[in-house]
Amino acid sequence: MKLSTGLAALLAMIATPAIAQDTILYRGGPIVTMDGDTPKTVEAVVTRGDRIAFAGSEKAARKEAGKDAAIHDLKGATMLPGFIDAHSHFTVATMSAGGLDLRDKAHAGVTDIPKLQAAIRDYIAARAIPPGGWVVVWQYDHEGLAEKRHITRAELDAVASDRPIVLLHVSLHGAVANSAALKAVGIDEATPVPPGGMMLRDDAGKLNGVLLEKAMFLLLAKLPQPTPEQKLAALDAAQNAYFAEGYTHAQDGATQPPDVAFLTSPAARERLKIDLALLPFSPGLDALLAKPDVKFGEYRGHVKLQGIKFVLDGSVQARTGYFTRDYARGSPEGTHPWHGQPVLSEEEFIAQAKKANDRHWQLFVHANGDAAIDMAIRGFDALGIKAADDRRPIVIHSQFQRPDQLAAYKRIGVGPSYFSNHAWYWADVHRTNFPKEVVDFISPLRSAKRAGLIASNHSDYSVTPLDTRFMLWTSMARVSPTGVVSGPDERLGAYEALQALTTGPAWQAFEEDRKGRIKPGLLADFVILDKNPLTTPVEAIKGIRVLETIKEGKSVWKTTG
Repeated sequence: MKLSTGLAALLAMIATPAIAQDTILYRGGPIVTMDGDTPKTVEAVVTRGDRIAFAGSEKAARKEAGKDAAIHDLKGATMLPGFIDAHSHFTVATMSAGGLDLRDKAHAGVTDIPKLQAAIRDYIAARAIPPGGWVVVWQYDHEGLAEKRHITRAELDAVASDRPIVLLHVSLHGAVANSAALKAVGIDEATPVPPGGMMLRDDAGKLNGVLLEKAMFLLLAKLPQPTPEQKLAALDAAQNAYFAEGYTHAQDGATQPPDVAFLTSPAARERLKIDLALLPFSPGLDALLAKPDVKFGEYRGHVKLQGIKFVLDGSVQARTGYFTRDYARGSPEGTHPWHGQPVLSEEEFIAQAKKANDRHWQLFVHANGDAAIDMAIRGFDALGIKAADDRRPIVIHSQFQRPDQLAAYKRIGVGPSYFSNHAWYWADVHRTNFPKEVVDFISPLRSAKRAGLIASNHSDYSVTPLDTRFMLWTSMARVSPTGVVSGPDERLGAYEALQALTTGPAWQAFEEDRKGRIKPGLLADFVILDKNPLTTPVEAIKGIRVLETIKEGKSVWKTTG
């Protein structure tokens, strides 16, 4: 039976409206696919729903899309796969809005202890914080002060002795507290120092308020916490901060049990648009092991448990990283010799890591100093992990890696997650402690590539800002504020720098078949930049702007400027 022309048209409209509505053709600017080890640019991309359907010539794309597809004209802008966060602390973005942020440009003049004291006084007055109210200061860095030392408990008491004051070190590996804060959390002169921690003292042998590594957790565990309602309200701002940098996938790099519960809750999952990978912190491992229904590597909505996070040492700029050589400036207290210390014993690390590895849960290990990296390597070897097993253990930072350790990473199948921003923020500090050849090899991204490793680059937010173009620049320039280049031979080209924000972290998260490239079948996750990084001079890279971020075919952030 032959249908009338009008009836046939009506049936066609009924049968195919979804295709017309959710098909988008992107064209009008360079589209860098990141598919392969050499740059490849296509004229157009077609998406249907949350997936990429086609990438190639505009003529073929138009045929694939059909005449009713929506057109997204790039107007000369450059489109890339959405950036993938290899390591940061997403939960900090939901918490730090409630304190004094010293990285805010309004506080650029805080360059010595008296100015720091004044900034805290002004903050207390501006917020009308009453006696007994907590004052939390973020992004405190003693190396940025003229005195080149920590502010003390007594100096904070002089600001306000009737309000608990806590300064969180930029490294997230230490804090300084005044007397009211120490009293509020039950720390006094008789409090034992936990193994792997440090509680610094003054010349009279009294606590000076500086708590490092595991000692810091005595304080953090008792700080006032946002309510679930407050955290939920902060989720949109947090994920928008990532979207504004072109990220379509974020990580929370050391998730505490309450945050695991919150971020996997139905309320949080309903709010999340960004893909979020959680790394539960190893002290909570046994509790997770006791839950037979816990699954790693599987999304529920936009959130998944990715792997277990172990911390082997501290922060090099705080002089708590663990090395095989001594710090020229000694310990945080100024004692010599000092090469740091492990936060976790090797025996405990291996025992705990074995529990996770036996469940096939991915291992993420924080290791900054070369001695801590040695610990990680010995631990992986003790567990019998080999590259052929495809377990992909990740050593976060791998900051002061020795050249000989690259071969061990290759043998084991380690994915190093490097931190090129150190070349700008702290390389000058590192040179006061270690020889030139040691500092020149920090975050050896090029050597890792030559060794056949799949590396990534990260911001470690809030340790450094969520600025993806700045990260590209630091991996390409490796220059410090004083103009010193740390390891010219380790500088990356633009395409390699982009790989460390796309294909590298996708592989490390076992998502190389979902993300990191513009290829049919993969998620329609994109970032649109005002300039093409592949054709932009190195010094102009950090000035590139994010224009739009697209997650699974939907625009989730767009510049208003």
